[in-house]
Amino acid sequence: MADHKALKVVGLLFASITIAVMLTTALVVKGHADGHYSLEASELAE
Repeated sequence: MADHKALKVVGLLFASITIAVMLTTALVVKGHADGHYSLEASELAE
């Protein structure tokens, strides 16, 4: 049977990674909505 303490550590690791990805995504989406980021290729060439 699996060690419950090890499973708890793995669960906390995955949860912290998930929260970090969600926060990063939210900040990028908010920045894009506010106009800080643009996906237009023409602005990169200037």
